[in-house]
Amino acid sequence: MRTRNQNPESRERHRWDGPPEYFGFGGGRRGRRGGPGRRARRGDVRAAALALLTERPMHGYEMIQELEERTDGVWRPSPGAVYPALQLLEDQGLVTADTEGGKRLYALTESGREEATKAGDRKPWDDVTEGIDPTQFRLRDSLGPIAVAARQVALAGTPEQQTAAVEILAETRRKLYALLAEDPADPGTS
Repeated sequence: MRTRNQNPESRERHRWDGPPEYFGFGGGRRGRRGGPGRRARRGDVRAAALALLTERPMHGYEMIQELEERTDGVWRPSPGAVYPALQLLEDQGLVTADTEGGKRLYALTESGREEATKAGDRKPWDDVTEGIDPTQFRLRDSLGPIAVAARQVALAGTPEQQTAAVEILAETRRKLYALLAEDPADPGTS
């Protein structure tokens, strides 16, 4: 009996299995393989939840979306970070959670408002993005969808489409290196 690793045909198919980070492209907001620029600092989810709830009651997922939007994609805390923080705030009596349509809607209690006021005007998401250029994150995050599309062509495309995809990727690589070769003082030259 042959195992997956002994069958070369199976091994070839396996090479394309996996999410984009398997190929070394992004895979997360902070990047697992480094890259240019600084890594985003881990945010204070508890403080961010309190700050967001001063504006209006929200669901946990809404908070995740708000934080991602307010940081231009630099910080998107996971549900595994947000929901335990909300549970802790509820246990501390700083928020209440009402079930609405199967979802929990979180709102500040009076003591939660007092706690949020202690933080002052500085918002926790500002601490995460301080000194970081969001353009680097958008550039890196744009690589993942390209890897997914290339994977789809590799899996479902005809040999002609796969050959065309190789040429498109090679041309894209050349254009990206040409950008680096340009004079930074005169971006119009190539």
